[in-house]
Amino acid sequence: MQDDRRLSVFSEKKDKQLVYLPEKCIGCGTCVQACPKGSLAIGAVGAVARGLLDTDFLEMKGEDCIVCGICARVCPTGALELRQEGKSLKDASHLSGALKPTSVNEDCVHCGLCAEVCPQDCITVTKELAEDGSLKLVGKTSIDTESCVHCGWCAAVCPADAISVEKPFEGRWEWDENTCQTCHTCVEVCPANALLNKDWAAGERVEKITHRPDACIYCGACAVSCPVDAIDVRKTAILPEMEKKGALEKKLVEAPVPEALLRTRLETDDASCLGCGNCVIVCPVNALGDRELAAGHLNNLDEKAILEVKDGKVGVVDQELCGGDGTCALICPVDAIRLVKREVE
Repeated sequence: MQDDRRLSVFSEKKDKQLVYLPEKCIGCGTCVQACPKGSLAIGAVGAVARGLLDTDFLEMKGEDCIVCGICARVCPTGALELRQEGKSLKDASHLSGALKPTSVNEDCVHCGLCAEVCPQDCITVTKELAEDGSLKLVGKTSIDTESCVHCGWCAAVCPADAISVEKPFEGRWEWDENTCQTCHTCVEVCPANALLNKDWAAGERVEKITHRPDACIYCGACAVSCPVDAIDVRKTAILPEMEKKGALEKKLVEAPVPEALLRTRLETDDASCLGCGNCVIVCPVNALGDRELAAGHLNNLDEKAILEVKDGKVGVVDQELCGGDGTCALICPVDAIRLVKREVE
């Protein structure tokens, strides 16, 4: 049964409603890609995912929405829903409706590996030793299909091949190492745990970001959240069999992720600021172009793009260049810099 405690009515026409269920949203922007009216806005995905901004990934802008339902049809998690007289219209023409639920069969040995690796914590395993004299576990493995993002981790680690997963998209993930500033935003945003920062030993060089293609669902959340646009994600196909798929693929296939709107504003607290410059150093946008290298380098703290230290206090140079990732706020030892919500026009 659907829990509507966290529900927003985005738009309403006659007896139809476009409803947003933020608990299901992964911040991928697929709906924004598909919207024919440009009525949806996404941005500050990194700050929201990191808990630095108390808002939802998605919101409406303007009043152009015609409640056509295309956004709801392409949403891979069912976070957008078209309703008529309060009843959901989700059917086989909706991606979230056409996706086969992740399932587990009777070959399951209830070892619990699937629950350990699930990035959404949507698998529960209860187990106990068999009492029939055999050396085996008995129990139950339950999958919360409402929370599942179809990443495939559970099926990959299952020793009994007991789990079946259908992916929403086929796609392509590309990354520019020279532009990437290792801010970790994409890693923390990814709903499928398909990205990681490798550990390294002294003197060892490893790639800044490692992609796990078998876990990736090519939703695009990482690219939407990247403050320096170092990631490009393209969907190349919708995988499930669904009605009117061709029309949706025309909107999504090879389309770039939507531009993330600047939905935050930086605020600083002079009374608390120590002037340490940590925020200036780690800001990924500050390190772009012909400026100094990024995080971890004690470089000059003035003549920066977004943040700089003057007279022992941090100051905001240009709000409009902020990537909304919140890396500066995460590193500040005294909470002297924060991101606050900015209304979308």
